[in-house]
Amino acid sequence: MADVVVRPAREDEWAAAGAITVEAYAVDRYIDGHSGGYADQLADTRARARQAELLVAVDVADTLLGTVTIALPGTPYAEVSRSGEVEFRMLAVSPGARGRGVGEALVRAVIARAREVGARRVVLSSAETMTTAHRLYRRLGFQRFPERDWNPVPGVQLIAYAFSLELA
Repeated sequence: MADVVVRPAREDEWAAAGAITVEAYAVDRYIDGHSGGYADQLADTRARARQAELLVAVDVADTLLGTVTIALPGTPYAEVSRSGEVEFRMLAVSPGARGRGVGEALVRAVIARAREVGARRVVLSSAETMTTAHRLYRRLGFQRFPERDWNPVPGVQLIAYAFSLELA
């Protein structure tokens, strides 16, 4: 993880960050294809960067390795967060960069950002099938938060996790 730096995405990186997100979700079969529906939302980093915080993970050569979106409660990208919480969404690691600690570095950056803004908890919701991500969340201290589970559309169940900054 020493060769991974997480920082705010620059405008000239937005398209590449969107492409990484779409590619990661498509490779893992969380979306069908690279365009249409949710793929278009994943690709729209311009909106995410303007309405939330878009972070990227890069290596020493400044190559994009992954990305995550941080949303505060009441903002357009917030889905399950409430007052005093920070939410993250659309965590994605380029398939070629997996196994290097990129996902962990991104989640740790979210936790650090939540501390900076004085949040008491970090929350997220994730598809039941995203088991690799769930293992990462549990390893970092996230706990299941079933009272925030929800269905964005019929047939899609999202499960929630929370990390308490008060206990960390």
